[in-house]
Amino acid sequence: MITLAIDIGGTKFTMAMFDGERMVERESRITDREAGPEWMLDQIASIAGGWQALRRIDRCGIGFGGPVEFDRQQVALSTHVGGWSDFDLPRRLEKPLGLLPIMDNDANVGALGEALYGAGRGYRPLLYMTLSTGIGGGIITNGDSIYRGADSYAGEIGHLTIRPDGPECLCGSRGCFERMCCGLWLERDYGRPAEELLRDAAFVQRYVVDLALGLKAAIMLLNPARIIIGGGISKAGDALFIPLRAELRRQITAWSRARIDVVPAALVDDSVLYGALALAAGGNG
Repeated sequence: MITLAIDIGGTKFTMAMFDGERMVERESRITDREAGPEWMLDQIASIAGGWQALRRIDRCGIGFGGPVEFDRQQVALSTHVGGWSDFDLPRRLEKPLGLLPIMDNDANVGALGEALYGAGRGYRPLLYMTLSTGIGGGIITNGDSIYRGADSYAGEIGHLTIRPDGPECLCGSRGCFERMCCGLWLERDYGRPAEELLRDAAFVQRYVVDLALGLKAAIMLLNPARIIIGGGISKAGDALFIPLRAELRRQITAWSRARIDVVPAALVDDSVLYGALALAAGGNG
């Protein structure tokens, strides 16, 4: 069975082709934020067309970097790239791909990938957080069951308010978790990319205070067996995770015995791709 997996993010998009569970093709390109959905459709069709010349694609899964109404299979919006509101992405790709894809938001799909193929194997319930251009969350309750909530908006931890008097977020609120901690705003606020900032130990000590505030809310609400952090910022490794765990231990309510098991994504840049593989195969909760 040949599966096409697509990961659409605010900074880049990545596509892969799987033969069974083996990745046989992979390509990543920078997202043109100004070009909108039509540009993305053309890019996907071009890459997939080249691969289809070699192998027939049987199914396709998509992780999209923004809220998705799963039951309707529509993009709700992207807070980072314009033109995606109420966009019927699977049906727009049906003709060029020759099949109807299945789609969910990238954090849900990344959670599924890590749950089945990565650092989440054997850990339920599981919280996956993508910490990159923006912040999103995905929850796996049992097996391969994604918890989406009543309206597909469960896991949107990026817009928890952690600093009520903080700066304005793109969503219009103030002091959101995403506004304080994501890569987009770190670079805008400090004039340097997150990768560079996280090499400064003094900056990390300040940064993990806000990062832990958001994660504490998730721990106290969900009591997950494990939290997995993916996305570009997670690549800082021990320089981030050691002080983060220490700060979480400091912040977590003294009487709580909730575990603090926070690890980087094992699949690194491919969590969403492996999740899209599982989504296409029917692992959609």
